[in-house]
This record gives sequence, structure tokens and C-alpha cells, in this order.
Amino acid sequence: MKYLCLVYGEEKKIGAMTDDECMAYDQALRKGGRCLASEALQPVRTATTVRVRKGKVAIRDGPFTETKECLAGFYLIEAADLNEAIQVASQMPPARVGSIEVRPVRELTSTSGERRQL
Repeated sequence: MKYLCLVYGEEKKIGAMTDDECMAYDQALRKGGRCLASEALQPVRTATTVRVRKGKVAIRDGPFTETKECLAGFYLIEAADLNEAIQVASQMPPARVGSIEVRPVRELTSTSGERRQL
């Protein structure tokens, strides 16, 4: 089953981590066949939030909500179940300074019965 592990933390603490440590963990996950994709994100000040209400597009610089912790990156992993996904997430370097939200990927089903994950 696929799980998305969202990395949250304060930008200063996440930014203080070395890329080498995160890249080494990522490579270990990939070699073990568990990491399907992963990326670090640019600072939250580079974000743009888009909303559509009643057919009108509204654009806002930055995240939609103000918070100390921000989305810093993600790992898309393969795990047998939630317990295994939590175990993998607990070993992610950013978990030591922030938090990892583990969420199962939902399979979409079209009205024709076709199933797929985006």
C-alpha cells in the first residue's frame, strides 16, 4: 500500500538539517524498494495558494493558514500496512526536529469502474 509522509516543521529547524543526512536516508529507502518519490520544498515564502469560489479564482502569496510549522517536503513510500509506514516515518531525519504526517494514498474510482491512483 502507498503512504504519503508529509514532513512538517519550523523552517529554521528543518533548514538547519544537512541535506546529506536526508539524502542518505532517502537512498536507503530507495535501495530497499520503499521510496517511490521524495522531494524537499522551497521555503514557505515562495508558496502561492489558489482557491476557486463561485467560479472566481483567488490567489494569495504564502500558505493559506499562518502557522509556525510548515510543509517542508514529502516521501511517497510503499509499506505493508500503517504500522510499517509509521516505522519508516519514525526513522526519517526530519522527525527529530518536526513531525511526519503519515496518510494512506486513496485509490480513485471513476463512474465507469476504472480504479487508479493519481
